[in-house]
Amino acid sequence: MAFDFKKEYKEFYMPKNKPQVVNVPKANYIAVRGKGNPNEKGGAYQQAISVLYAVAYTLKMSYKTDYKINGFFEYVVPPLEGFWWQDNVIGIDYSNKSTFNWISVIRLPDFITKADFEWAVETATKKKELDCSSAEFITIDEGLCVQIMHRGPFDNEPATVALMDAYLEQHGYVNDLNENRLHHEIYMSDARKVAPDKWKTVIRHPIKKM
Repeated sequence: MAFDFKKEYKEFYMPKNKPQVVNVPKANYIAVRGKGNPNEKGGAYQQAISVLYAVAYTLKMSYKTDYKINGFFEYVVPPLEGFWWQDNVIGIDYSNKSTFNWISVIRLPDFITKADFEWAVETATKKKELDCSSAEFITIDEGLCVQIMHRGPFDNEPATVALMDAYLEQHGYVNDLNENRLHHEIYMSDARKVAPDKWKTVIRHPIKKM
């Protein structure tokens, strides 16, 4: 049975709908950076998602090719994630999506090296006739965070974030959002197939002791 990050690391992918503090370990990701409204049809964000999945599935299916990855085992591609910020804005202003900066990512198994990643970018570009050169191999060490499962549309996130902020105040923590530690979302629902009121999104914020 294929290794599934969501099931093996439930504490990071399936939090309850109340805030909890977690210490998130360092991990490697496929990443594409960009700016602008993620809802724009055919826009930069949607193109970035195509690139991420092209590279992710090239790596996942590599065992069926002549290219062999050392230590490879079959796995389920982890969910799409995103780090979001706006210049000169504390937190997130959901009413002004055109000003978003984002880094969209998909987690990589630990056995995938930078060389494996570069092979996948080159292979996906050729096979899928899609320029995947915008993809990066990055390592993120999130550390101490608060997270919660948000249910419903993205525009309703401020109420859920308010629950997180109240929890921090009660337990002696403060948000530690800055240019290196960002608002983080993990998309546990396929927005193309699930009604917005049933969407599940992990919201995660970096924190520190007060």
